[in-house]
Amino acid sequence: MPNNRTPPFEVRRSRIQGRGVFASRRIRPGARIIQYTGEALSPDEAYARYDDDSMERHHTFLFVVDDDTILDGAKGGNASRLINHSCDPNCEAVVEDGEIWVYALENIQPGTELLYDYAYERPGRYLKAWDALYECRCGSPKCRGTILKRPKPKRRKARAAKKAARSSRVR
Repeated sequence: MPNNRTPPFEVRRSRIQGRGVFASRRIRPGARIIQYTGEALSPDEAYARYDDDSMERHHTFLFVVDDDTILDGAKGGNASRLINHSCDPNCEAVVEDGEIWVYALENIQPGTELLYDYAYERPGRYLKAWDALYECRCGSPKCRGTILKRPKPKRRKARAAKKAARSSRVR
């Protein structure tokens, strides 16, 4: 029987990116796994520290808590900063009372890498250069090719669908 004080995970090499976090024992759906920790920064401090436009490839450990606070897991962080992105995650990160917690979305077997969808947001109009900067390496059949948050459907498509539905009605 594992000691409940021993984390249900271990850090080791990942096929996705650098090091990753892997289940060391079964983790049940809904289980709270680890708190994301790091230095608390204002958005201005975080963006000054990490300038995406000067990076060859996006690589930070920033996590948005709210409009005023971003955690930098590279400073004072724990193993949670090594949980990799996947477009088909088995975990989710949830903000609760100003803290970020990682929960299991499904039954996770020992040896399975813990993954959540970063859903990274970048302000401004989408630029083609972002394809390489925010490339996803999860390898999932559901991969959308980027760690960026899924864009909301454009209104034109929704209007076109409504119009098609109306015109297909029997009169």
